[in-house]
Amino acid sequence: MDAETQRVLEFLTQVEETAEDVLSTKQQIVDLDSKRNRNREALSAIKNEMSDTEKVKVCFGSIFIKFPKLKTTEMIHKDQQQLDEEIKALRKGLKEKVNRLNEIQGKPELKGYRIAPLSSDEVKIINSFLKG
Repeated sequence: MDAETQRVLEFLTQVEETAEDVLSTKQQIVDLDSKRNRNREALSAIKNEMSDTEKVKVCFGSIFIKFPKLKTTEMIHKDQQQLDEEIKALRKGLKEKVNRLNEIQGKPELKGYRIAPLSSDEVKIINSFLKG
């Protein structure tokens, strides 16, 4: 194999590996978001159907265990916070991976891709200026 063919093969391998990493990260985000939605459904079901003193059945692996409602909601809220942090970190890393893929392919960096949403405090300040 000549040097040119070897260089093209290495380039294509690098593009393929980076693209696979991007797709894998996107799938992780989808999976975590799906779990987060199931947690929301569980919190809603617990909130709407039972009194505060009742116990609820919680599935751990392949078994169900009765837990107090309050403890169960606390566990689900902690899980939601952890999922939110993981998704946020994956999304941040995804931006870098996509930019790396574009760089490898010789494409320009996506414009506006590094824009972050306003925080709730920033929105409140803007609203106070608009009202005043």
